[in-house]
Amino acid sequence: MTATTRKLIVAITGASGAVYGVRLLQMLREVPGTETHLVLSQAGGLTAMQELAMKRGDVEALADVVHNPRDIGATLASGSFRTAGMVVAPCSMRTLAGIAMGLSDNLVCRAADVVLKERRRLILLARETPLNLAHLRNMVAVTEMGGMICPPVPAFYNRPQTLDDIVDHTVARVLDLLDIECRTPLRRWQGMGTPADDPIC
Repeated sequence: MTATTRKLIVAITGASGAVYGVRLLQMLREVPGTETHLVLSQAGGLTAMQELAMKRGDVEALADVVHNPRDIGATLASGSFRTAGMVVAPCSMRTLAGIAMGLSDNLVCRAADVVLKERRRLILLARETPLNLAHLRNMVAVTEMGGMICPPVPAFYNRPQTLDDIVDHTVARVLDLLDIECRTPLRRWQGMGTPADDPIC
């Protein structure tokens, strides 16, 4: 990885919320010097079609490099392939469990395993509610290994007006965790207003 190129892995799995992975790819296209490596699981492709009416090819066209989720021999499967980290958006509970248990039986889980062992940044947008004990224990296991569990919980201090506002804010915050500046404006917390300044207080 050169000083001017940042390689980032984006995985989209079968949980509801394919829009997060798609929007992440769209935002990263606007960041100079960033090369995205997409792993779109079979279930992730089906979810994108169901939720966004996007064909698999439509999603793949947003990435710089596309990897077959069954290709365990891909570049992403080796720590010698340097990346800035990996985001799984959304992350299904099956994928979470596979990562927590170190089951590298597909490229999403193997790439995540590599990111963890190389001490790189792994961010999982875990999508499920309510959470059972297995989910919680798997989240603890990934956290103990150095990963970050980042459920796409919307913020309301920025007074979102549309669903796009909610999605964009979440994705921009994920990019913050990777120290990546995006062009999409992010309304940051400025502190609590006073009744005189803000009628909602």
